[in-house]
Amino acid sequence: LSLTKKCYLYWFCGLHDYEFFCEVDEDSIQDKFNLSQLNEQVPHCRQALDMILALEPDEELEDNPNQRTLIKQSAKMLYGFTQTTYVLTNHGTTQMLEKTSQCFPIAFLTPQVRPW
Repeated sequence: LSLTKKCYLYWFCGLHDYEFFCEVDEDSIQDKFNLSQLNEQVPHCRQALDMILALEPDEELEDNPNQRTLIKQSAKMLYGFTQTTYVLTNHGTTQMLEKTSQCFPIAFLTPQVRPW
């Protein structure tokens, strides 16, 4: 990922209440299967995807702060949906395990054998 894209994903994953999101790779974000049906679910889906991928925004978006706020909300929603499918992959599961093991002792993440 480019520096700009990495910065957006790093920023997003660090937002309050989004700390447990991981940085989804660009291929997963752009995967047509992962994006199917999301046009109906996420308002302004194309612009939200452009924001996540740090593509150049439309000029009208730059001039309209209310529209930019709506696109940011849609980008959060779209990233959440993308995250949901990503964490089910091998890379996503590994990344989430690494991220959560920094926050929780490994004893809570592994099954415990009880002697009784």
